[in-house]
Amino acid sequence: MLAAACLVVGLGLVGGAVAGAVITHSPHPPAPVADGSPQAFAQARDVWRNTPVDKLFPPSVDGKDGGPGGADRSWTRIGVAAPASCTGAFDPLLQQVLAPAGCTRLLRATYVDSTSTTVTTVGLLVGSGQAPAMNALAKRWTDQHLGERIDLLPKPVAFPGTPAARFGDRQRGSWDVQVSADLPFVVYAVSGFADARTVPQPQPADKADAQGATTPPAQAGLGFDATGLASAVDDHLQTAVAALRHPPTTGPEHHG
Repeated sequence: MLAAACLVVGLGLVGGAVAGAVITHSPHPPAPVADGSPQAFAQARDVWRNTPVDKLFPPSVDGKDGGPGGADRSWTRIGVAAPASCTGAFDPLLQQVLAPAGCTRLLRATYVDSTSTTVTTVGLLVGSGQAPAMNALAKRWTDQHLGERIDLLPKPVAFPGTPAARFGDRQRGSWDVQVSADLPFVVYAVSGFADARTVPQPQPADKADAQGATTPPAQAGLGFDATGLASAVDDHLQTAVAALRHPPTTGPEHHG
């Protein structure tokens, strides 16, 4: 049973399913939620404790025009890993690069596309570092084009009895890493083929998504898988942080 592979992010936070969540990250991302204060930055770390798993990793994600040639694309969640440390979750050099962010918790889920052809692991690193370190890391990531380096890849999470049963390092075909400049988070996704074929030359998502790209990862849409799911989870994360800082009021107003 697929449900047996799905664990819960945070005790008692199972409700609130978001079925069929739509990717809104591009071209109209939600407004940033950081207010710049150290207190707000630190408070954002609690999102993993206070948000239902379905609010961070939706059971299904629809990407309109989210595939090669503008084709629609959709994904279904097949497993959620238990919250963990960051040890062993990244290639060694990437682990070093991300060290300034620290690691309070690492949350991960794996998805399969609607044709059961591709699988993608999405990760959310909740950092323990301070805001200046996070900002510097985000700047370095962008300025040095680290997202294009083939020695800086995150690792997938396989789930027995699912299409991702044999999803390992050699199956990685494309990836996307998004480092927040004003929140303690790194969101990433790494994609591959569900039939466990190896990919000798993985390609970063921005290259695999490029018009006219002809590599196997590009033609299979692995870059679109990585970008689409990383962006979708990042959007849900932004929404969750905003809700954490500004919880809705309940009950009738009391006028004294």
